[in-house]
Amino acid sequence: MSDTIKTPDQCATMTDVRAGVDALDRQIIALLETRFGYMRAAARIKPERGQVRDEPRKAQVIANAKAAAFDAGVPVGLIGDFWDRLVEASIAYEGEHWDLLRR
Repeated sequence: MSDTIKTPDQCATMTDVRAGVDALDRQIIALLETRFGYMRAAARIKPERGQVRDEPRKAQVIANAKAAAFDAGVPVGLIGDFWDRLVEASIAYEGEHWDLLRR
């Protein structure tokens, strides 16, 4: 985080907390934009529409996220649910782009 944004341990007021959360949310959105860029790349690379949905890969991505959550000490169930929704949204997004590229 920047010098003006305090770490959670440095926060002394709710203004500090809110500024930190807002800054972190902007970083998360930037990371999601990059993640969805990879979905666009996958749509470009995969030769067949049926390859867009890959259940073994979906399970691996969610398991990886849950393991990272466990290691970080954040709620594993919540992260598993969140990642399931993220991966499903990513699959839908990739499928839309696969279709657009082949019109």
